[in-house]
Amino acid sequence: MTNFTLSDLESIVATRAAASRDESYTARLKEKGVAHVAKKLGEESVETIIALVSEDEERVISESADMLYHLLVALHLKNIPVASVLTELARRTSMTGLAEKASRTPQASGGRQED
Repeated sequence: MTNFTLSDLESIVATRAAASRDESYTARLKEKGVAHVAKKLGEESVETIIALVSEDEERVISESADMLYHLLVALHLKNIPVASVLTELARRTSMTGLAEKASRTPQASGGRQED
């Protein structure tokens, strides 16, 4: 078990985003902007789904790591700290999932039906 946290990754992303594009993939992503990073996040999400459905545990872990990394880069570019996401998760888990979904307004869920 590792003690590595999302906060650790957030710090690494911030440091590497400030580095030279010649030294850092994260800096190159930052330079291309949030729309590009969002596209990469979508690609990694699909790859994670495919791994979950049809590949082994090692591949699921690898694709999940890629997805989390790109999510943290996107959050960094939007100036949203991981702590804000964790605070929202804490709020949501203070009640059952069904109660939490029922409490959402149509705007909060994007106006879409959820399973």
